[in-house]
Amino acid sequence: MSQVIFGMLVSSVRITMLGLSRWTEKGGSYRTIQRFYQSVLPWKAIHWLFFREGFLEPGDEYFAAGDEVVVSKAGKETHGLDRFFSGIQQRVIPSLSFFAFSLVNVREERSYPLQAVQVVKSAEEKAASKIKAEAKKARKTADKKKPGRPKGSKNKDNQ
Repeated sequence: MSQVIFGMLVSSVRITMLGLSRWTEKGGSYRTIQRFYQSVLPWKAIHWLFFREGFLEPGDEYFAAGDEVVVSKAGKETHGLDRFFSGIQQRVIPSLSFFAFSLVNVREERSYPLQAVQVVKSAEEKAASKIKAEAKKARKTADKKKPGRPKGSKNKDNQ
């Protein structure tokens, strides 16, 4: 992990496995970088360890907070791309959604994120939202009048 982090910090170009292997020192070969990305790491435990060792103050008061973040995204190939409600735009937009869990230090008024997870809708949720949208669209068109003057209407005297 130290080789990968060092390579990310010193690299001035795009972060790819090949780029990382070029910027790392001895022990950071391309194969080592591949093995690192293939390994499963206990990220929750690692984040908690970093927080506990670097930021936790025993006398301070903390509370847990969770927040969903929506990031607008164009295209069709991104994993988890769907339509989510954006509070900033006050409508549903094509986007990615992430849920972040943090500990907040009350004295410092500072948040320490411990976990961020991408929200991916299941096939059942997608089908349900599609049915709901179609029903809303059908109801909207049924209530709508045709534009223009109704057929057979005559001029009326306003008096």
